[in-house]
Amino acid sequence: MRPHVLSFVLALCSPWYAAAFRLVTYNLRFDSIPNNITVQQSLASLPDPLIQPNYLSLTAEQPWSLRRIRVAEHLISEGIILAAFQEALIRQVLDMAELLGSDWDWVGVGRDNGIVAGEFSPIFYKKTDILLISNDTFWTSDTPFEPSKFPGAGSFRICTVAHLQLKTGDRTNFTFLNTHMDDQSDAQRRLAASLILYRARFEAVTTNKPVLVTGDFNSPPTGADSGAYNIFTGVTPPVAINATFAAKYAVPPQSPAFSMLDLRAEAPRRAVRSTFATFTGFTAPSITSSWQRIDFVFGGTNGGWTADGYRVESSRTDDGVLASDHRPVFADVTL
Repeated sequence: MRPHVLSFVLALCSPWYAAAFRLVTYNLRFDSIPNNITVQQSLASLPDPLIQPNYLSLTAEQPWSLRRIRVAEHLISEGIILAAFQEALIRQVLDMAELLGSDWDWVGVGRDNGIVAGEFSPIFYKKTDILLISNDTFWTSDTPFEPSKFPGAGSFRICTVAHLQLKTGDRTNFTFLNTHMDDQSDAQRRLAASLILYRARFEAVTTNKPVLVTGDFNSPPTGADSGAYNIFTGVTPPVAINATFAAKYAVPPQSPAFSMLDLRAEAPRRAVRSTFATFTGFTAPSITSSWQRIDFVFGGTNGGWTADGYRVESSRTDDGVLASDHRPVFADVTL
């Protein structure tokens, strides 16, 4: 068969062996203005869709009971099958489960006690497209296997791990990790990056399947706070980690080098949206804004994936409401 004919045949056949899907990572901003309004009450109070809003009339931070509707309507419209959230309290996790619907399920724990206390870094998956094989959580501290806080960190910090299988294509298995690093301690962020990278390498070597990582790193790619990002991407070496963790997730000495690739740089340039910052606060753009790119989607250097597109989307609607102080980051991935 001529080479160009063979290429055409393989292109036709490839959808049967590869599966493309869209995922999102989104720091929801914790429920800082709590109230007793239910999801159903929020839905019942939605305005007539034909009535023009009062443009930019609500520009300050709004209660979660309003913001959650904007988060859900955006995500549902994007056709995602995998969602990683950060900073979600149990109410927010349950609200998102209700709003996304019965086709969805989730895994994760509250970081303060390993049950429901404190913020979650949950992984949501669409059950019609993804099968959950197993999941676990570890703390990004000096004692990763118990609820614990790194000395000097502002909060307990965790990483949620899920072993998943796509129900399309060749039913590829992959490992998905989601985290939220500390906003106050650079040392914690460096340790977290080292622990998660170590675990990701273990998954890459032992499963020989793709590894994807999402999260709010609170560490931009450049500048004084870029330590975690640089460790994760192999620019600087990891720091020392807990010996028990290191022993549990050790790989053979001859295993290849491993790091994580930033999908914004791996997707085709024309498929990367120009919107850059992922953290904006509840502020308008200005030259003094402390906007940053600190929310990421990474893929392991062991491969098995391609990045087809990468978009940072606005979280603001016409009435001025910001669904979060972060923007959602969408990635199109083929396994």
